[in-house]
Amino acid sequence: MNARRLSRVSFLRIRRMVAKELRQMFRDPMSIRMIFGAPVVMLVLFGYAVNTDVRNVGTFVVDHDHTMESRSLVDAFTASGYFRVVGASDRPADLGRSLDRGEARVGLEIPPRFAADVKAGHSPAVQLIVDGTNSNTGTIAAGYASKIAQEMGVRLLSASGTPVARSVDLRTRAWFNPSLESKIYNVPAVIGVISLLMCLLLTALGVVRERELGTLEQLLVSPLSATELMVGKTLPVAGIAMMQITLVTTVALLWFNVPLRGSVPALALAAALFIIAGLSFGLFISTLASTQQEAFLSMFLFVLPAVILSGFMYPVETMPLFFRELTLLNPLRHFLEVIRAIFLKGAGIRELWPQFSVLAVMAAAGVMGAARRFKASL
Repeated sequence: MNARRLSRVSFLRIRRMVAKELRQMFRDPMSIRMIFGAPVVMLVLFGYAVNTDVRNVGTFVVDHDHTMESRSLVDAFTASGYFRVVGASDRPADLGRSLDRGEARVGLEIPPRFAADVKAGHSPAVQLIVDGTNSNTGTIAAGYASKIAQEMGVRLLSASGTPVARSVDLRTRAWFNPSLESKIYNVPAVIGVISLLMCLLLTALGVVRERELGTLEQLLVSPLSATELMVGKTLPVAGIAMMQITLVTTVALLWFNVPLRGSVPALALAAALFIIAGLSFGLFISTLASTQQEAFLSMFLFVLPAVILSGFMYPVETMPLFFRELTLLNPLRHFLEVIRAIFLKGAGIRELWPQFSVLAVMAAAGVMGAARRFKASL
């Protein structure tokens, strides 16, 4: 009976602590805007800004032939939607100046005997110059240009009456993202990054702010134990974080038209485990910092490496071996693998049980470590 009574008393204390935290959060209109407005704004900004699609690449054309065939080649480039002619000239030096000034990203130089070579059944050589300062754009643009030139060359040679032999009829089809839109791949990952950022903000800065104001000391002299205090401060943040994930997921579905092919309960479970891990990191940061400035700097030092080593911007497979192994300690990496697979592939817990297991272990270890550190700091 005594144990039952103590547990009931502890539950009542935690409930009052949670109610106090919620009133404190929603008392300030600025906090409400940050909690519910900031995630949506960040999702929209990241959803449009983090874009690896290549469209309307500025192209400078040097046409030495001035024939119907050379104009057809240029038209094929512009009709694809990937390239946009920003200038034309007869002099190669103008092409170089356009690339130097950043006016064009791609230069196309058509040789003088382009049409004559086509009519003679030869494969004319066309030079493509790509600005390599942005390697991603340059590589993708070069791939598009090569495909367009190859298809146009086959068409011109066929029109000239020259037999064209094609040993392989390659028909490409992309699964999970047929249009190969980068937002379909990036927006689910943005949800994970925003969730981690908001968990750290609400936990680390919230606890440190109370320490600066002196209200944390008032809680310490109350009947609340250290465990009850930690649970009471993290439960409201966990609930708010789940609401934020629900909000930004709804925006991703309705605004960006990102498909959700997998199980919603699986997504909710992964989000809950990830939020618990994120809150434990935030609580740990709050025990290391004595001011909000220190907490913000510590949070920044954690968030930036976590995002870089998560596969959000760069594929994990392309990293050196040491960093690939280091990413295994990053909860964001495992959550991004889960959320992308659930959104795009329709995967469930059965297919993603290794990632779910790692997130569960990280959440449990993080809570125990943060609780121990939190008690020691108090």
